[in-house]
Amino acid sequence: MTANVINNAHAKRAWEQVFAPAIEKASSAMSAWTHGEVTLALDEVREAAVEEVAVTLDLTDELSTLVMLAVGGDLGGQLILTFDRVNACRLIESLLGRDIDATSAWSELEISALQETGNILGSAYLNAMTALTGRRFWPSPPLVTEDYAMSVVQQAVMSQAMTEDRVLLCRTRFSRLGQRVEWNLIFVPSPELLELLRETAEGL
Repeated sequence: MTANVINNAHAKRAWEQVFAPAIEKASSAMSAWTHGEVTLALDEVREAAVEEVAVTLDLTDELSTLVMLAVGGDLGGQLILTFDRVNACRLIESLLGRDIDATSAWSELEISALQETGNILGSAYLNAMTALTGRRFWPSPPLVTEDYAMSVVQQAVMSQAMTEDRVLLCRTRFSRLGQRVEWNLIFVPSPELLELLRETAEGL
């Protein structure tokens, strides 16, 4: 992203206004899905060089559980939900009401719980983006995998980096039972969607 996108307090507030409704809708949906256990909040919106993405988002080089969704519509992008395996197990346990062995492979039911979590978050998030921009967006069927979040996210932002000096990052804070947990919901718009969101931010 060019350096003039977030260069003053007004521009920063405008970008926060773009993302705040999506985070609020996703938080309400997640709270309902987890019976009030999990909520989301917007930490900050900032720009960073590609090589700074992992540090900015507090991503490690350890294996993570990822729930990945493509942004449907004519502009595209990705939503990536990341957490470590222990937190993934805790989420599944709260959803299924039974203990999960963190050392065992996911069962179909456990994968389904993670997929539905991604679908609920993604649908709420993109519905808010649709309402804000007037362009329709929807999530693809979620893919659950284990991979290195740092590498996956850095690869995801490369499309932005091909046309922008710096990439746009939205930090999302997750809390479970009132305590912050190390989960990430990462929104990676395509260059075309980024331009639409830029125009929206400039009009606020």
